[in-house]
Amino acid sequence: QVQLVESGGGLVQAGGSLRLSCAVSGSISSMNVMAWYRQAPGKQRELVAVITSGGMTNYADSVKGRFTISRGNAKNTVYLQMNSLKPEDTAVYYCNFVANGRTSWGQGSQVTVSS
Repeated sequence: QVQLVESGGGLVQAGGSLRLSCAVSGSISSMNVMAWYRQAPGKQRELVAVITSGGMTNYADSVKGRFTISRGNAKNTVYLQMNSLKPEDTAVYYCNFVANGRTSWGQGSQVTVSS
């Protein structure tokens, strides 16, 4: 069983930065994909950024050039560095881990960007 624990959300003014962290524990396959999703009030959950175990990344158009997804040295931690934050980035952010056909989610971290 895989567990994901997130940290790093909070309140920031527009133009500011935050970094989200997600630590994965349990039975972790070396072949996996980790991602960050977000869900704003009244909207569907959307993919923000994804990183493979080989280090390939992809981003939603709305965050390209502002957000960076990365893995820790131990490969069981994923980060989301968020710069130049906008009020429309306000959402609950969820860490996601996929391996061996199974998907696990973090508990969610609130990110609020004030104008």
